[in-house]
Parts: sequence; C-alpha cells; structure tokens
Amino acid sequence: MPPSGIRQKMHLISIKKEVYFIMANDVSSRKENLRALVESALLVALGFILSYITPLRLPWGGSVTPISMLPILMIGIRHGLKWGLAGGLVYAGLQMLQQFWPPPTGTVEGYIAVIMLDYVLAFSALGLSGLFRGRKYGLLVAAPLCLTLRYACHFISGMVVWGVFADGMPVWLYSLTYNGSYMIPEIVLTTIVSAVLCITAPPVLFNIKPVRQASKTGS
Repeated sequence: MPPSGIRQKMHLISIKKEVYFIMANDVSSRKENLRALVESALLVALGFILSYITPLRLPWGGSVTPISMLPILMIGIRHGLKWGLAGGLVYAGLQMLQQFWPPPTGTVEGYIAVIMLDYVLAFSALGLSGLFRGRKYGLLVAAPLCLTLRYACHFISGMVVWGVFADGMPVWLYSLTYNGSYMIPEIVLTTIVSAVLCITAPPVLFNIKPVRQASKTGS
C-alpha cells in the first residue's frame, strides 16, 4: 500500500475513534441526566410528603415539619446547582398548591410579593446546596445556610406584606419572632440530622466517588 493510502486509512481510523468517543459521552450524559431527573423527582416527592406532617402550624402560614427541607437540599448536594435550583422551584410550586396564603391587602403587588418571597425565592434558596456538591461536609454547611436564607425571605415578606398583623409591635420584631418560631426549629433539627448523616453515612449518599489509592510499587 502506498504511503498516501496508509495515511488515509489512519485518518479514517482516527475519525471513527473520535465519533465513538463523542457518542459514548453523549450516552453517558443522557443516563446521568435521567438519573438526576428521577432522583430529583423522588426527593421532591419525599419532601412534599414530609411537609404534611406538622406538629406546629401557625395561623398565617409556616409550620414545623420533620426535616421536610432535607430531601430538597440533597438534590443540590447530589447533582449540583442547576438541579438543586430546579428542584427547589418545583417544590415551591407544590407548596403553593398545598396551601397558598393570599396577602391581607389583596393587591397585585401583595400577591407578587407573597409568591416571590414566601415561595419562589424561599424554596429555591434550598437549591443553593448545589454549591457544596462533592464536599464531605457540604450538607452540614448547606443546611443552616440555605434554611437561614429561606428564613430571611420570610422575614422580608413579614415586614413588606404581613406587618398588618403586628398589633402595635415593631414590624421587624413581629416578622422576626413569627417566622423564627417555625424556622429556627427547622434550621436546628435539619442541621442536627445533616451532621449525623455527614458523620455516619457513606460517601455514595452524597454522590461522592471514593478516591482510589495509587498502588504501591515494589522496591
């Protein structure tokens, strides 16, 4: 075979290898996305079920639940920021369907503020756990941080929308204590359970691949 023919054959083999590599990566990516979608749906469903267990429910919205936020945090921990935010947004929609509290003023601005602060931003904040994906104690950091951000959203909403119920109390203090009465127990309980999981659970729960130790060579 002439040299030009050999070069052409090698070029064709190289192209085939590149095509195979691209197709293999595409299949792997689709499998990973499907897995993330299924796991996210299951975790959202679990969180939604837990949200129905409410030892304490307040008159104008808000309740203490048995770590219903933890499954939503796990979406970001396992699959990253994109999936975490998407899961939090879906969960926000389910919370609105479960029990929506209309603003006392009844204005368009009031409805927008409630939807954004008490639902969309509050629960999407849980998806920021995705920033700590791949870290051994990522969940332990994400739990108090993300739930505190949710608390902050409700606090602002309490000052902007629900201050009419302050009954002579400073609006900021009313919002801080009202929302803190259910958010602080949620933060503490979720953080404690997260700490236990970080200490006792295997890395696979957090989608952390074990590091392979290099084999020792003989002397």
